[in-house]
Amino acid sequence: MTTTNTPSGWALQNGAALAKRPDLWRTALRLARTHAPDRWWATKPYLPIPDASWMDFRFETAFADTQGRPEPHQFIEYLEWAKSWKYL
Repeated sequence: MTTTNTPSGWALQNGAALAKRPDLWRTALRLARTHAPDRWWATKPYLPIPDASWMDFRFETAFADTQGRPEPHQFIEYLEWAKSWKYL
């Protein structure tokens, strides 16, 4: 399956992959809380979404371009890696 480049498209595909892995839900929530900007509820779109420039940086370092997006299996691998760290 190829991930779409629209934010909602790849987020939905990765969310569907995460839905099948309840053992990673806590890790995903902790990471979302960690990466959400301060006072995210006070600015549009009123969602805990990281800053766009930070996301571009992360995608560029991971995929060598700001348009790259993680495939569902890559997202799950990242969560498995993050879960192995004791601080999360």
